Amino acid sequence: MNKRNEATVGIYFSGTGNSKYAAELFCKELDKEIKVYSIEDHIASEEIRRAEMIIFTYPVQFSTVPKIVRDYVTDHKEIWKGKKVFVIATMGLFSGDGSGNLGRLLHSFGAEVVGGLHLKMPDSIGDEKALKRPIEKNRELVKTAEQKIKESVHLLKEGHPTKEGIGFLYRLAGIFGQRLYFGHKTKEYSSKLKIDESKCIGCGKCETLCPMHNITVKDQKAVSGDRCTMCYRCINKCPKQAITLLGKKVHEQCGIEKYCDVNKLN
Repeated sequence: MNKRNEATVGIYFSGTGNSKYAAELFCKELDKEIKVYSIEDHIASEEIRRAEMIIFTYPVQFSTVPKIVRDYVTDHKEIWKGKKVFVIATMGLFSGDGSGNLGRLLHSFGAEVVGGLHLKMPDSIGDEKALKRPIEKNRELVKTAEQKIKESVHLLKEGHPTKEGIGFLYRLAGIFGQRLYFGHKTKEYSSKLKIDESKCIGCGKCETLCPMHNITVKDQKAVSGDRCTMCYRCINKCPKQAITLLGKKVHEQCGIEKYCDVNKLN
């Protein structure tokens, strides 16, 4: 294993697969031997501890960082000191300072944020009509994101990392774009996940997928708690479209596998 492989690790949190795909593609372009881990993986923190540089990818929510990601960074605050971090933010439309938002939190624990990248991806909020696009348009978004990743990796290798989302003007855009009005929605976990008992068949898929263990199956029906991190996994994978969160009806079930060949990263 070469020095770069030992020094760099990819970390991500992903709901419907956008951030996972971006993390894996970026790291493969940088060096195909770089390992990539979900923050849900029990060994992720140890891999971060051993690394010198972290590629950290996450999905923006309301121009801010999902509660599960903030908690992970804070709960492991001792591992970030002295690390170089490149932040990738995926989003359905616009975040302003997506990478800078997470970057500032990491910096508060001693990390050096060396760059940032914003990737517009297929929207994952399946129970709202807003931002819904034809499948071909979503495939185009993914192709554009793939090209941005390749260009960003090239610049990083050349010592000139992209810095999208980092800086004062980006921060203003994030504040006035969404965070000022909707940022409170991610300050705590949500208790608003709704499960339609008349549709639920108690298959347990949502219970298995939930990163917060917020859903359990009781008496052959799924029951939600008050610790939803709004990742939309359960909503987009429920075979009966029985789950909603922000809206009242599932308009489209989204997943990165609908828009590209995820197997090409294997």
